[in-house]
Amino acid sequence: MKRVRKAIIPAAGLGTRFLPATKAVPKEMLPIVDVPTIQLIVEEALDAGIEEVILVTGRGKSAIEDHFDVSFELERTLRDRGKRELSELVERISRLTRLTVVRQKEPLGLGHAVLVARQAAADEPVAVLLGDDLFFTRGRPAIGQLIDAYQEHDGAAIVALLEVAAGEEHKYGVVGGDALAGGKVRCRELVEKPAPGTAPSRLAIVGRYVLPPEIWDVLARTTPGRGGEIQLTDALLTLAASGPGVVGMTVDAERHDAGDKLGFLGATLALALSRDDLRAGTIELMQRLLAELGHKRAA
Repeated sequence: MKRVRKAIIPAAGLGTRFLPATKAVPKEMLPIVDVPTIQLIVEEALDAGIEEVILVTGRGKSAIEDHFDVSFELERTLRDRGKRELSELVERISRLTRLTVVRQKEPLGLGHAVLVARQAAADEPVAVLLGDDLFFTRGRPAIGQLIDAYQEHDGAAIVALLEVAAGEEHKYGVVGGDALAGGKVRCRELVEKPAPGTAPSRLAIVGRYVLPPEIWDVLARTTPGRGGEIQLTDALLTLAASGPGVVGMTVDAERHDAGDKLGFLGATLALALSRDDLRAGTIELMQRLLAELGHKRAA
């Protein structure tokens, strides 16, 4: 069984939930404090041992490539002005990883976005990290936990799960199946955004996958499903029924939905509170804002 060396990060979406900010700026470049969302995702993959990142982009996403490229003029200007720490920070970003960029020319779904990376992935097993889901952890990165499970379960596809509130199932791909040791689930049913009241459980797939090599031929045969798109969930259902199987697991991490405005704010606060240079000031700011809000309500 091949080791998971490559990660795919789909980044071709329009980011309409964050308009007008995303009219000219890719949503993946929106900062969590001072770090673009896409950089946090890339760093998670690298911290888990990933050697190559395959970025799936679309029109208007060149700023993402530029972010990970060398910025000679900026680096030289910072050095000339004596700002060595900032210069080293910028240089470090360009050295983070070997980045391969492929284009998804049509918005045909997550399954299609993964499939267009097939040549770059060379039909190897891959990790897939969605930029809307941020996982903060002080231990093994979230995608690393899935990679470990992939080795333990003989090459079954591994998906990250979260138990969502009742009535929220229709927003996610949802699984149903048999309980395994360690809180894992052998997935038998996988439904993309089920109609209210029809979900097989409240266990939703959230933004992290490890996919075996069998996924490539399955995706190539998968026909458009919900919304006229090629759904990765449908391909996983095929693997569950006749391939190496699909195992779901919850990860030991703090998850934030950065594709939602409140989730984005939550991720920003969480990152600020985790940093020594910002923690005290952030707490003071939050306390002051809450006190002001209390005064306004009492008035």
